[in-house]
Parts: sequence; structure tokens; C-alpha cells
Amino acid sequence: MKNLLIFCGIILMIYIVYRVYKYQTLDDGLDKMIKNGAVILDVRTEKEFEMGHISGSQNISLGTIRERYHELDPNKTYITVCSHGLRSVKVESILKEKGFKKVYNGGAWSDLQKSLEQN
Repeated sequence: MKNLLIFCGIILMIYIVYRVYKYQTLDDGLDKMIKNGAVILDVRTEKEFEMGHISGSQNISLGTIRERYHELDPNKTYITVCSHGLRSVKVESILKEKGFKKVYNGGAWSDLQKSLEQN
């Protein structure tokens, strides 16, 4: 019984950490940024992008961003998206290392698309 309680406690902790991480890494006001001209940068693979994406988004995968970041305008605002939000955090970090100032994590592309449709 004690082991079961410990196991349940660990699972609960992991879930709480995940939810906190998800809310802390997503930026607020993304819909306003998009209305003001922010570019949605989809960092999934080309095949994933072809299966579905936000209309008007640009596709540069995480695997190619270090070679292709120069295709982006450092003066523009970018919102990175992927399938779950992990790759988009990584690309946000890479672009900021390369001197981009206005890069924000949009998380999962499907969640952002739903959010944009509601507004």
C-alpha cells in the first residue's frame, strides 16, 4: 500500500511539473502579435507540415534551423510552433542565440490554430 501511495505521488508530481512548464513556456498575447504581422514559424519536418499546418505559416524544421535561420528577418516577430511544444522551445532558444529579439513559443500548432479560430 505504501509503495502505491509513493507511486501515485510521483505521478502527480510529474503531472504538476508538466502543467507548470506548459503554462510558463507559452507566451501570452500571441493572437495580437499575429494580427500585428508576426510570422508563425512551424519547426516540424516537411512531412509533418504537409499533413496539416496553420495557413500562412512558414516551415523550417528544427533539424535545419541552424543552417537556414539566415532566411528569416531578425527585425520581424516570430512565433514558433511544432507538434507538442518541445521543438518550438528549442528553436526559440536557437534564434535568440543568433540575435533574434522577438521570438515567442506558440506551443503545439493545433492548439494555436484553435486559439486563433476562437478570436
